[in-house]
Amino acid sequence: MDLFTIGGGSGGIRASRLAAEAGAKVALAEAGRLGGTCVNLGCIPKKLMAYAASFPHEMETARSYGFEAADLRFDWPTLLRNRDHEITRLNGLYQQALERAGVHLIRGHARIIDPHTVEVDDQPITAEHILIATGGKPWKPTIEGAEFAITSDDAFHLPEPPKRILIVGGGYIAIEFASIFHGLGSEVSLLHRRPLLLRGFDHDVAKHLGEALRARGIDLLLERTVERIEKTPSGLQATLSDERVVIADAVLCAMGRTPNTKRLGIEALSVKRDGDDFIVVDSSYRTSVPSLYAIGDVIGKKALTPVALAEARAFVQAVFRQEPISVDYAQVPTAVFSSPPVATVGVTEHEARAEHLAFDVYESTFRPLKASLTPDPERTYMKLIVDRTNDRVLGCHMVGPNAPEIVQGFAVALRCGATKHDFDSTIGIHPTAAEEFVTMRSKRP
Repeated sequence: MDLFTIGGGSGGIRASRLAAEAGAKVALAEAGRLGGTCVNLGCIPKKLMAYAASFPHEMETARSYGFEAADLRFDWPTLLRNRDHEITRLNGLYQQALERAGVHLIRGHARIIDPHTVEVDDQPITAEHILIATGGKPWKPTIEGAEFAITSDDAFHLPEPPKRILIVGGGYIAIEFASIFHGLGSEVSLLHRRPLLLRGFDHDVAKHLGEALRARGIDLLLERTVERIEKTPSGLQATLSDERVVIADAVLCAMGRTPNTKRLGIEALSVKRDGDDFIVVDSSYRTSVPSLYAIGDVIGKKALTPVALAEARAFVQAVFRQEPISVDYAQVPTAVFSSPPVATVGVTEHEARAEHLAFDVYESTFRPLKASLTPDPERTYMKLIVDRTNDRVLGCHMVGPNAPEIVQGFAVALRCGATKHDFDSTIGIHPTAAEEFVTMRSKRP
C-alpha cells in the first residue's frame, strides 16, 4: 500500500482520491459516516438549519411587500428528516467518489502501531505513507454541572427546539446556533467571556454583529463566564461569574474544538504535538515521524473545509507528484452564517496596526434596499483596509444580507492583488449591496 488514510472527512477523502489518481495504491479507514464533521455535524446541516431559521424573518419582510401568510407553522421533525436525508445522500456520493477513484474503503477504527503499519480491527495493514485526517470534536469546560450541558454535536439531534437556551461561546459556531435557535422561536441568551464576539475577526465587524444580534432579540451577555450548572424543576440553572442566574431548557457549550488524536497510537511513536494537542507538521504536512503526515482540523491551522481540501491537494502534490505547492493561510475567506451573516477576507484593522502597516480604512453603513419598505432598522456594514504605500486592498469585511456570496468574489480580487483604484474603476451592478465595495470614496478620518 502506498498510502493509508485515517479519517473519511473532506480532507482525507480528497487526499485519498488525488493520490489514487496519481497512481498510488490507497486505502482509507473510517469508523463513522463519510464526510466528516462538515457533512454530518457541521457546515452542511448547520447551513440547512440556518436557511430554516431565516424564513420567519423573510415572512415578516414579505408582509411589507403585500403578502399575507395564514396559519404558517413550523415542524421541527420535518426539518430534521429532510436534513438527514440530504446528509445520507452526500454520504453515498462520497463513497461513490472513493470507489470511482479506486480507493479501498475500510469500515473500522484505525490505530498506528509502527511508522508503516496500521491496525484496523486487529488486522495489520502496511503502507509507505500514513495520513492522519481525523478532524476534531467539541469540548466542554470542567465546571460543576457540565454533564447537563450539550455540545454542537448534540444540538443537531434535539427532539425539539428548546423554549429557552443558553449558548456559551463567542465564536462562529456559538453565534450560528444562537441565530438558528432564535430564528426558530427559542429564547436565546449568548454568553461570551470577552468584550467582543468573533475573536480574530475585525473588531468593527464584531461590534456591528453584536449590535445586530441584540436588535434581533438575542440576550448578549459579554465579559462573563458560567460558574456552575444545576438541574432544577424549572430547568437548568446556570450561575454566571457576576452572580446572575439564567434559567434555560438547554445549555449549549460552543467554546472551541479539540483534535481527534486519542486512540491513534501516536503517543507511542512520539509524534510531536503542540500545547493544545494539535499535530505539528512541516510545509509538506509531514509530522516528526517521516512516514506520517497530517492535514485538516487535527493540525490546528484553520478549521475550515476548504482549507482541509487545499491541504490535501498540497500533500499529494508534494508526496506523490513531486510538485510542491503551498497553502496561503493569510487570504482565506471566511463566513459566519449568522443572522445577519458575516464574511471577511484578508487583513483586519487590528492586524494592520500590529504589523505597523501604513493603511487607510474605507467603510460604509447603510440600510439595504430590500428593508426600505419594512420597519426593520438593521443596517449593512462594509469595510476595506487599503495599503497606503501601494494602494493594494488588504482586507475586505462585511456584515449583512448575502455577505458570504459577495465577499467570495472579492476574495479573488484580493488574491490577484487588486488595488483600491481597481475597485474604484470597476462599474458596479445597480442596485446591489455588492456595488458599495466599488463605490467607497471617503477615507475614515
